[in-house]
Amino acid sequence: MALIPLLRIIALSVVLGFAVIVLGLSAAFTSTTVTIYAEFFDFAALAIATASLTLITLPIMIILEYMRPGQAFTSMIVVELSWLSILWVLWLATAADSAQAGQLTFISGCGYIDSTVDGACRETSAIQAFSFLNWIILMAYTILILVLSIIASARKHTGVWRASVADAPFSTPGAAPAIPPVKSQHAATPSGTYGGGYTTQPYTAQPITQHTTGGTTGPASVQAGTVHQSV
Repeated sequence: MALIPLLRIIALSVVLGFAVIVLGLSAAFTSTTVTIYAEFFDFAALAIATASLTLITLPIMIILEYMRPGQAFTSMIVVELSWLSILWVLWLATAADSAQAGQLTFISGCGYIDSTVDGACRETSAIQAFSFLNWIILMAYTILILVLSIIASARKHTGVWRASVADAPFSTPGAAPAIPPVKSQHAATPSGTYGGGYTTQPYTAQPITQHTTGGTTGPASVQAGTVHQSV
């Protein structure tokens, strides 16, 4: 199995385990407060809702990807990033709400003589801790997948957002751009023709005529177009 899909399974499995713990602690805390004080705390109700959503949706995402790899709608990166981002926002809200409730309700911290109150204090601290852990894990995973998807998209892998994490071309280099061949477009200059528009005339050999006067050879003379040479 590739590294990123393996990391996905590990991260989602750990989040599921922590969600089970938070759900149990929140249910126990709510049961205690309803039994003793006939009321419940908002952070505990939020923790139950967040943990329940996590336990319902994450197993579906994992199972569908296993049964229908690369074909399930929930396996698309754009869908997975959107839903996991919603979940980590909910986990962050749960952690922050439980931390505030713990500071306002258990001002001096845990260690009460009453075992029920001390147990409720420790449950609140545990809910806060596991909620923060789930927030960190989900946020780190979504940021990693988002960055890898942006890099793949920049490499011209346009279908990466509709692919699953297992099939996404995260490590595939982009295709080299096609370079069209360069054709020489120098115009041949006709023989005897120059760039300035001047044309040379072809050379024609002139006939040589010999003139003999009275058996003697006269002086050579040159006329237009005729060469006279003494013999």
